[in-house]
Amino acid sequence: MLLGAGVVLAGGAVAVAVTVWPGGSEPSREPSSVSAAEGSPSVSPSPSRTYPLSQKPRTIPAVRQHEAARGPGWKPAAGGRVVVRNAALADEGRLTAGELGLAYVGETEPRDGDVELAIDGTGKSSSEAYTLTVKDRRVRIAAPAEAGVFYGTRTLKQEVRGGGTAPEGVVRDEPAKPQRGFMLDIARKHFTAGWIEDRIRELGDLKYNQLGLHFSDDQGFRIESTSHPEVVSEQHLTKAQVKEILDLARSRHIEVVPEIDSPGHLGAVIAGNPELQLVDAQGVAARGAVDISKPAAAEVVDELLDEYAGLFDGAYWHLGADEYRALMVSNPEASYPQLAAAARAKYGSGATVADLATGWLNDRAKVMLGHDRTVRAWNDGFFRGGSVQADKAVQVAYWTGKEIGARPPVEYLSAGRQVINYNDEYLYYVLGEPNQFVYPTGQRIYESWTPRVLRGTTAVSAQYDDQILGGSFAVWCDLANRQTEAQVAAGVRMPLRALSQKLWDPAKPGLSWAEFRELAGKVS
Repeated sequence: MLLGAGVVLAGGAVAVAVTVWPGGSEPSREPSSVSAAEGSPSVSPSPSRTYPLSQKPRTIPAVRQHEAARGPGWKPAAGGRVVVRNAALADEGRLTAGELGLAYVGETEPRDGDVELAIDGTGKSSSEAYTLTVKDRRVRIAAPAEAGVFYGTRTLKQEVRGGGTAPEGVVRDEPAKPQRGFMLDIARKHFTAGWIEDRIRELGDLKYNQLGLHFSDDQGFRIESTSHPEVVSEQHLTKAQVKEILDLARSRHIEVVPEIDSPGHLGAVIAGNPELQLVDAQGVAARGAVDISKPAAAEVVDELLDEYAGLFDGAYWHLGADEYRALMVSNPEASYPQLAAAARAKYGSGATVADLATGWLNDRAKVMLGHDRTVRAWNDGFFRGGSVQADKAVQVAYWTGKEIGARPPVEYLSAGRQVINYNDEYLYYVLGEPNQFVYPTGQRIYESWTPRVLRGTTAVSAQYDDQILGGSFAVWCDLANRQTEAQVAAGVRMPLRALSQKLWDPAKPGLSWAEFRELAGKVS
């Protein structure tokens, strides 16, 4: 039935302008105008449509800004295509076309129904910023770099998945934090390549950009080695599998951050090289610790670092440096006299075991800086005072304040260091929940964590915000058999979604937790 508002004209005729609303909504009533000069109606040759003002799209993470507009929006339809303005966007174009059921046609002029991807840095503040415009039954996603375009396609995918239609208007979006990560302990528990690849796809859709792989520890060494095959566990990833993982991560604009933790957590390396084992003054072995007074320990670790620098070609490397057993006793110099002697010989009469450990960290950092990597280490590998200080280039991966001589986050920040937030209060998923750990919940992250909450539940001052580069959710497999791969995937599902929201925009979210959880079921 046509509904309209009429204007009485000469001779009793009625002119009616009809507005058809999408979804059967009540149309607006717009009478045709009457020409005063001619005394006859001026009728538009075709009826006009009026649409309600569009609503901000609901996605995870939420877009930062949406300029509403009136229009039909966009949804995939027969004949729709993905076109690119730059050949470098072919991967993003093919992926998006496949996900939305469109044809990928490469570099050509867009037409009605198309999605256009373009490199365009105009007005963008970072390489991860993007603009998504829905207008004239088309979508245009533009960014200064491929990563931003990719994130725009993730927004479009969620818009379509959640409501069927991408709303009219302009999205302007970018992350608050440049490092948004998920770390996986594959050393204590072997994860299959397929499971890791599924997480990469999940992370990409949530706009994460880092995947940490902790692949060496006391319980296992999980990647094939040619320089030291004796350290590799029976269950491990081949280099060919790792290359496939890296290729997939690259296609999702995710950097893989490898970690060979040292000088502690090297039990698998020691099993293959028992002469490297650290022992105390009574001859008791220090679990997982190599004797850093022995040049051979550095040689083996550096050979592994050099080998895997050739496999992992990303910008970042994690050096570990936490929980060295020699520094977890009340008097390291008395318990490990060989380390104390080596420290004095290398750094002077007042040097300590902590100085020797800091020198070890700096030497490993030098190796990886030589491979043009940005390096990080756990916060308990940095020590107060001493003759030797950690290289300023080493970023702090802050995870705990429970260690002996714990230093609060402000000590690192006030010294000018850059920090990545791994707060074990919110972001540590430890299998089996040992040592008073409990599985973190998405709700707690969503409602009370921000990147400035580095330790416990208290935020550091906003003056340090720029030094906090981002955060990472960490899965640790201390009791490896307590959960299956499927249980881990289910357990981290909502925490990952909550963290993606808070790293993209740390402000109080616009949705309640119940609304956010419901949205997650629809769009991701």
